[in-house]
Amino acid sequence: QYALMWHVTLTSGSGLMMTLYIIAGFVPTFLIAPFGGVLADRYDRRMLMVLADAGIALVTLALGLVLASGFDALWLFFAAAAVRSIGQAVQQPAVGAFLPQIVPQDKLMRVNSINGTVLSVISLASPALAGLLLSLLPLQAVFFIDVATAILAICVLLFALKTQAHARALEKLRVSWFADLRDGFAYIRSHRYLVPFFTFVGLLLVLVTPSAFLTPLQTARTYGREVWRLTALEIAFSGGMVVGGALLAAWGGFANRMRTVLVSVMAMGACTVALGLPPSYPVYLGVMLVYGIAMAWYNTPVQVLLQEHVESAYLGRVYSVSTMLFTSVMPLSMLFFGPLAEVIRIEWMLLGSGTLILALGAAALLNKTLHAFGTAKIAA
Repeated sequence: QYALMWHVTLTSGSGLMMTLYIIAGFVPTFLIAPFGGVLADRYDRRMLMVLADAGIALVTLALGLVLASGFDALWLFFAAAAVRSIGQAVQQPAVGAFLPQIVPQDKLMRVNSINGTVLSVISLASPALAGLLLSLLPLQAVFFIDVATAILAICVLLFALKTQAHARALEKLRVSWFADLRDGFAYIRSHRYLVPFFTFVGLLLVLVTPSAFLTPLQTARTYGREVWRLTALEIAFSGGMVVGGALLAAWGGFANRMRTVLVSVMAMGACTVALGLPPSYPVYLGVMLVYGIAMAWYNTPVQVLLQEHVESAYLGRVYSVSTMLFTSVMPLSMLFFGPLAEVIRIEWMLLGSGTLILALGAAALLNKTLHAFGTAKIAA
């Protein structure tokens, strides 16, 4: 993924090309995710993960072979990003719905925390590994390595993880895909907790967009344009995610999952306000470290809340809505915040969004429905 993005950046040097690449990377996920959720509720989720990985690997292999032949038009990279995005739309609902099949409910928080920690370590190491490989090998070789690791992942799923498909996948279904899709959205609308919860999540994603996307630009404008500063920023945040995931795996969070979510939201709001002051650069990095810890404490219980409260037959479709939110809200919000950063100071945007995050957290704390969502352990 980094190799694709960096190649487009370095080859084109164009903001327009980067925008097109980002669009190619998130629009297919947004459009296909609802159908990915239907697939996850109709078929064997383990095999869906295998097929999604295999499809992405085949496209990556084809791209590597085309590059090796000397043809490297940019549209190929946009197409590859789109196909990877489609694979993600199928894979993410399947992964989220699959975990409760193999993990006892009382262990979901710890297992999700461990999973989040592993993903944070990967996000910390991937840029460095991508940079090393690109400095030593031609671009197509990086793609061939990606194919090899995909084959390894598929073998683990096929041969090391033996589990039966979920109950609905074993039934002979007479319902059409679109009927399943409508049924999934009807389930969300009728569920006591899901509409308020997804509304809360969507508003939060809008408000964290400035701190997620504009802090590198703020760093360059305020502290200096040295590359090491941007690298340190990424390491501080990713390192915080690793620490936060490890702490949550050891602790397990509050008994009320929403309390853990709201503590993390209040911490993110306070950190966003602190980033808008702004402090000295070492303190700025320390704030980003705490922000990473808070983000880990948010991501994991959000996943566990869905796994604990949604019936298995609907879990894939509910996860597809979560996937749509996480892949689309922040990029779409940047259509507003990005141009705004050229008109007003980023510090003001961070102070404003941080204050609103704190207000959102306080409102959610007083919301009895969301509080009940954190304690109930049955699908309603």
